[in-house]
Amino acid sequence: MFLRTLIAASFVFAVLVTAARAQDEELKTEAQNEPEVKVDLTKEQTDGIQVAESAIVVYSGLRGRTGLGQIRKTTVEVGTTTYTEKNGSKRNAEYVQRIIRGESFEDEKIRLDQKFPNADYALIYDGGKIFGVISNTVFSPREDAEDDFRNRLVHGVEALLRYRENGSNIVLKESDKIMGVDYYVILLTDKQGRETTFYVSKKTLRVMMLRYEHDGVRYERKFYDHNYAQGTLVPYRTVLKADGKQIEESTIATVTFGQSVEESLFTFSAA
Repeated sequence: MFLRTLIAASFVFAVLVTAARAQDEELKTEAQNEPEVKVDLTKEQTDGIQVAESAIVVYSGLRGRTGLGQIRKTTVEVGTTTYTEKNGSKRNAEYVQRIIRGESFEDEKIRLDQKFPNADYALIYDGGKIFGVISNTVFSPREDAEDDFRNRLVHGVEALLRYRENGSNIVLKESDKIMGVDYYVILLTDKQGRETTFYVSKKTLRVMMLRYEHDGVRYERKFYDHNYAQGTLVPYRTVLKADGKQIEESTIATVTFGQSVEESLFTFSAA
């Protein structure tokens, strides 16, 4: 019995290791196959701000900060997310995320509607406050759910692309090379002291990975399947790990910018 259990456990471990290696190879392949972005980053000129500004040019489709903000005044994103629990079980959800862009994250409005096999509910971020809605009834989310929802924003690619609007500080750290890909490493610290480390490909100036720590847990999010939507760059698949174990994978089916999003979607009685 013990031998059978040991063999089964070894098989599961081998599968997980193989999957992780496949993801790393996929990240490497995407970074290497894309055309190189030519930006003047000499040793004398290179700093964190310049790398961040160059990334903004890439993500905006050469339109710059102003153009990116004009196109992404609103966002409607539809997709699926698979959550992996501590016991290894998985939960699949269909989601719709709607965003009304603010001058900074403090003014942002975000609504994430998720449909699980046995439940439907929404989480809403409105000017920094987070609450939930189920069947038009407001509720207070669990602390961990609230933290996860907030971390999507404050530890996401948008945090780098909008560092100036959010008053964040940027420092260029020592470059790194992972799986054959050369990265600029940028440490971003926001006004609340929350830190995120971004790994920006030197070849494409895309954020391929970011890392942060929350409540003693080390998180790592990787970005795949980059493509342009309405002229702006979007990673259509992301994978989030906590202390090295995958806990979330999201895939975007469609994303549109600039269409009408009703303010009433974010307005409910106080939780």
